[in-house]
Amino acid sequence: MSVKIVVPEMGESVVDARIRRWLKKAGDVVTVGEPLVELETDKVDVEVSASKSGVLGAIAHAEGADVKIGEVLGTIEEGTATDTSKSRGSEVTEVTEVTEVTEVAEVPATPSARREAREKNVPLASVKTDGPRITRDDVRKDSGTSGTSGSRSVSRERMSRRRATIAKRLVEVQATAAMLTTFNEVDMSAVMALRERQKQAFKDRHGVGLGFSSFFVKATIAALREFPRLNAEIDGDEMVLKHFYDIGIAVGAAEGLVVPVLRDADQMSFAGIEQQIRDLAIKAKENTLALDDLRGGTFTITNGGVFGSLMSTPILNPPQVGILGLHAIKERPIGVNGQVVLRPMMYTALTYDHRIVDGSEAVRFLVRIKELIEDPGVLLIA
Repeated sequence: MSVKIVVPEMGESVVDARIRRWLKKAGDVVTVGEPLVELETDKVDVEVSASKSGVLGAIAHAEGADVKIGEVLGTIEEGTATDTSKSRGSEVTEVTEVTEVTEVAEVPATPSARREAREKNVPLASVKTDGPRITRDDVRKDSGTSGTSGSRSVSRERMSRRRATIAKRLVEVQATAAMLTTFNEVDMSAVMALRERQKQAFKDRHGVGLGFSSFFVKATIAALREFPRLNAEIDGDEMVLKHFYDIGIAVGAAEGLVVPVLRDADQMSFAGIEQQIRDLAIKAKENTLALDDLRGGTFTITNGGVFGSLMSTPILNPPQVGILGLHAIKERPIGVNGQVVLRPMMYTALTYDHRIVDGSEAVRFLVRIKELIEDPGVLLIA
């Protein structure tokens, strides 16, 4: 009796997928739980595994095909590879040569790393990695990505599902939201001094470094409590005010920007926030984020400063109505008590949906974050 291989349910917001790669070919023996095919969605990549042991039968859709949830990808037939060979009418009458085949264990690698290796014809076994799995960046370092000097050649590459969806959503949000951005600058002296005093004790106690992210997450939540419409969304002619704080943290990944979510971030300690961000960043790099890691979110923080950005205007992550942009810390001359002094300064940006957030609210929200970061002790009692 055959069993159908179908595109699984992957969350209410995911309705289709693209076949990235078949891990088995028709006629291969498969065991229950063994990955058969990699699917690419606009959020995460997933592997579809065998629900029973047998032989992979007919494959209904080739690599690169777009498929819907519930659509049949192929079948698993009962029997063994020998049985399947006989059923096809193959008859071996004489063995003229015996070739010894040595089974090689599959190299642990992320789906995006396997695709990169295949496209660049790089053997995964030769790629070095510092982590538990080979990533796309590891393959790129091994193969090199620079072009030939003086070359005027071009190449075409099909957009991944995620990149195509990002492009579509960025255009949609600019067409449907009344986006404005307001700016301010923050003196980071107090936070940097606090980190310097506490970083070793913090790491010894919690096993994770004390970064700037936890301070801004805490400050953002405190400001959202004072200006609740920035933690809302629009549904028709109603404002949906959310009384919980699921903070999205934008992370750069190989296939484009992803925004994993810190759920109930208001209930987390500084250490909990840092640990969660670290774990999500590792998952993003290894392309192992689950749909639950990305689902929802009431407000987003993005940090272009890690790439050297001095100032930017972040784009809303719909249906959210606010996003905070952080930037590089640079020493700049500022006036303090009548004196011009050098201080480590960061520009901050808040993009907001003017349909429900007034300009004065947005400005005061950003000023409140500035006040809390410049006097971080208040965050302990905010």
